[in-house]
Amino acid sequence: MVRTCCVVGCNVRSHDRQENKLENGLSFHSFRTWKQHEAAHVSDVTKRRRLAWIAAVRRADIQFSSISKYLLVCCRHFHSGKPAYEMNETHPLRLKHPPKRVYVCSFHFIDKKPTELHPDPELYLGYDRPPPKKRRKLTRTTLSVTASSDTNNTESVPDSTVLRSVELDQASISTQPPEPHLHSVHTQWEDPSQQDHQYCDRSRRKDVQDKMTQCDEVAYFILQNDADALLYTGIALETFNTLVSTLEGYDNNEFTVPVRDQVLMTLMKLKSNRVIGDLSRQFHISQSMASKIISHWLDKLEEVLRPLIPWLPKETIQATMPEAFKKNFPNTTCIIDCSETLLQKPRNLGSRGESCSHYYSHNTVKYLVAVAPCGLIMFVSAAYGGRCSDKFITMDSGILTYLKPGDEVMADRGFTIKDLLFERKVRLVIPAFTKKRRQLTEEQVTYTRRIANVRIHVERAIRRLKVYKILSQIVPISMAPKVDKILRICAALVNLREDLIRDAQ
Repeated sequence: MVRTCCVVGCNVRSHDRQENKLENGLSFHSFRTWKQHEAAHVSDVTKRRRLAWIAAVRRADIQFSSISKYLLVCCRHFHSGKPAYEMNETHPLRLKHPPKRVYVCSFHFIDKKPTELHPDPELYLGYDRPPPKKRRKLTRTTLSVTASSDTNNTESVPDSTVLRSVELDQASISTQPPEPHLHSVHTQWEDPSQQDHQYCDRSRRKDVQDKMTQCDEVAYFILQNDADALLYTGIALETFNTLVSTLEGYDNNEFTVPVRDQVLMTLMKLKSNRVIGDLSRQFHISQSMASKIISHWLDKLEEVLRPLIPWLPKETIQATMPEAFKKNFPNTTCIIDCSETLLQKPRNLGSRGESCSHYYSHNTVKYLVAVAPCGLIMFVSAAYGGRCSDKFITMDSGILTYLKPGDEVMADRGFTIKDLLFERKVRLVIPAFTKKRRQLTEEQVTYTRRIANVRIHVERAIRRLKVYKILSQIVPISMAPKVDKILRICAALVNLREDLIRDAQ
């Protein structure tokens, strides 16, 4: 291990550049330890010794409470060649001695080395350095126009009264204020009687236009009809307007952008997964402001839209059940399935292993979706790592608490949860297994086809969920803490659309 001296200006090393140990007989010593748990006298002496070492070394990065064990001092800085006994305060370090040899590089010699004509260094010694430039004092110039009033109350401005590049005197400004009809560029004094009749003041009109319609143009000109609303938000225009009116009470005074534009920006992020910089340019705000707005409304939208994912009672499920379920599966309560969304690879190895999905060969987040027979999303679980199984997510998500005795749950073959549902007296409807046979029987094939015919609706609901590209594309790792809220928001927005199964009675 290479040891070096921590004293400023000391280049002593225990090994050379090729990591070969030098036989120079030098030793290295660590800083004194403060024995604060010993007797009072020992504690005081060791503390003073440690402070004396720190003061002698004179390095700003060395603190009393935290000194690395790798900070060493060589024996050249001690009177006796080594540290004295820790309780002896009569032998301090001799760091104030100047170095034995002082060198000057050839850059400071005229002939690049000492000669008979120029034996001493003369170049670039810092003596002839020019003084720092002082800041230039700016002189303000004005253009003032004087006006005089004649007996007929008519104004005349002679050419000789126009003064250009005249420096204002502070005393004259304080003692001689301008007349009411004077307009000075420096003081910006105006005639109040003329303010209501300045119809050609374009600068003021432009400022008002920028403040009032800068962001309103984005919301009111992008969403012209239902097609535009579905493209940018995923819901109809009337539904979007109703949602905005509901969210006006959750406005944050910190943002100067109207609530309509804030909600539109957040839904555009969910629907099209556009980068923050693109959204900030379209809404004429900074990227930091756009990021804060999206983060704020993700929390508020999840809070407001959570009731739109209800667990329907048994009577409502039976009343809205489509004909396809009434014929073959009249007691079906819900259809469950798991879906995955790609996740940016985490840096943490533990998180990377938990989110690794063997099915996608990528890091993913996995979640459970439960759909009513009518197509309404009744439950969305939290996001789990892609490594979790369907059975574990079903157990841990809390969906079992909604099931009651006599219910039927339809699922895929991967949901081996028959034992969990049996305890709650709930029936599991899944396709038939071959059970080490070559093929299914004729009855099993018919039964499996009937299940697949109605179970496809949960795939359609998940497909509507994946219309929001933030769930169909790779989720950035910065958005991972809000994936649960994003799932619930997207599920609620899907429930705001038209019926998934149109033949429901």
